[in-house]
Amino acid sequence: MRLRARILPLLLFSLVAFMVSPDPATAVRASDAHVAATTRYRLDPSQSKFIAHALRGGFLWFKGHDHLVAARDFSGEAEITADTINPASLLLVVKSDSMAETNTVFTDQQKQIIDKELREIVLLPARYPDITFKSTEVKGKAGGGNNYDLKIGGDLTLLGVTRHIEIPTHVSISGNDLRARGEFSVNRSDFKVKATSAFHGMIRVRNKIKFSFDIVGHQI
Repeated sequence: MRLRARILPLLLFSLVAFMVSPDPATAVRASDAHVAATTRYRLDPSQSKFIAHALRGGFLWFKGHDHLVAARDFSGEAEITADTINPASLLLVVKSDSMAETNTVFTDQQKQIIDKELREIVLLPARYPDITFKSTEVKGKAGGGNNYDLKIGGDLTLLGVTRHIEIPTHVSISGNDLRARGEFSVNRSDFKVKATSAFHGMIRVRNKIKFSFDIVGHQI
């Protein structure tokens, strides 16, 4: 009787322990759920804007205006993890021959000249077809309603030159769509970007160039 009295509590304890112990399959499912929280998005250029603002750096023959050079063709992916932000990343690839003047102060003829200078003197797409940004770290904080204020650090490659930059970005998520907005500046001399002196010399701009973006991505 004493033996049974000792064994019975042990059996009950083992049964309870078995019932509350995590099932290995359950643990795997929980891990999968965590991974699933990292969501990937494919960037959609048809719903996005990526513009280089180049401020004029001299008096031009047509009185001089700032340049608004837009990327017509780009691709890429972004990922972000709900609540924790990381894992998170951004890859953006802009086709350099798709960059075109959009400032409405220019006539169509002037835009054609500017675009020609962009291709043949400034961006050289035949030699450097892609302008790329690849993130190396993402930090920031999550706000309410699936909003995030981030600083995306990464490597920008332009004309074969790579420099590390940091891009302040506001990200919002609605349904299956991600929207990223922000702006950043670079010195064109850091990337050996020329201001033109040939043809009509219409691209005479200051060293600092500002980029603004409003990019939409759709969940993959």
